[in-house]
Amino acid sequence: MSDPARDKRLFTPGPLTTSDGVKQAMLRDLGSRDATFIELVRDVRRRLLALAGVSQDDGWEAVIVQGSGTFGLEAVVTSLLPAGSGLLVLQNGAYGKRMADLGRLHGLRTQVLALPEDAPFTGDEVAAALDADPGLAHVALVHCETTTGLMNDVEAVGRVVQERGRRLVLDSMSAFGAVPLDLRGAGVDVLVSSSNKCIEGVPGFSFVLARRALLEEAEGKARTLTLDLTAQWRGLEANGQFRFTPPTHVLLAFARALDELEAEGGQPARGDRYAENQRLLVEGMTGLGFRTYLDPAVQGPIITTFHEPDDPAFDFRRFYELLAERDCVIYPGKLSEAACFRIGSVGRLDADDVRALLAAVAEALDVLGVRLT
Repeated sequence: MSDPARDKRLFTPGPLTTSDGVKQAMLRDLGSRDATFIELVRDVRRRLLALAGVSQDDGWEAVIVQGSGTFGLEAVVTSLLPAGSGLLVLQNGAYGKRMADLGRLHGLRTQVLALPEDAPFTGDEVAAALDADPGLAHVALVHCETTTGLMNDVEAVGRVVQERGRRLVLDSMSAFGAVPLDLRGAGVDVLVSSSNKCIEGVPGFSFVLARRALLEEAEGKARTLTLDLTAQWRGLEANGQFRFTPPTHVLLAFARALDELEAEGGQPARGDRYAENQRLLVEGMTGLGFRTYLDPAVQGPIITTFHEPDDPAFDFRRFYELLAERDCVIYPGKLSEAACFRIGSVGRLDADDVRALLAAVAEALDVLGVRLT
């Protein structure tokens, strides 16, 4: 599916391998006040809500924020969560920790509920934490924790949060567009994702899907200028304008990426392709002798963590270089307590690309003189 003669295959959690069509969509200049661009932004916002199964008629809004996914998360923290309010962060990886860091930095009374990096949140532990502290008005959860590839149970957590009258902020950076989610049914109040993940656009902006009532409540209360979500939303609604320079080329690419997502069959088809990539990857890697880090019951289709071989001949840096020489790029590990590396199964990749990676892995092991049993 990718063109290895021109670009390396990116087996990463993002930025990802993109299609020729997405790349070519950027070969056009549009002014930020051009009517064509304004209409494109309006359409992108509408389609993002539709992808989430909601709409403006339901009281939902899509707000685009220039910058990476973390910009979107920080915009939520500084715009929609009042200073001094209570935030419960559900942490079982590096991205939960990042949300806790944001909460503390911006004056929230941040409480962390931590689980091991291989254990998902289910709901019971969240219920106990919320019942013990009624001042925890907001709960933050990572949908797919790409530290490991683990999937948290959004529906179970959301049900507990909703029953207690709290609000759920979901970091769905690496899942939205590929992993099914009933936004309203799951009790999610705010979802954050970015352009360069499962929708297969290029880096440059994040987006926040939020209940309109939250944006209205936050009017004039933001603690930053550039990340004021309500002001951004008001501008987009009033005249289609961003308050500061928009990423025009990135939005052109993203509109094309949405077209390609629809042509593929939407979220179900994309999720199926990623799941098949991941199945083939695990089958091939375990066949070569590697061990996965997570229990298959909590493993998602986005990225998979593998233990480094227990062989002194294995050197990850050299392993990485050998794969890159064969036009395959993987990711180092991010675990705090185990020597691992990660391989993504998302982006414009298919089964043939996974097979090419597996062949490259076998060759790299041979060069290194690593023997797995």
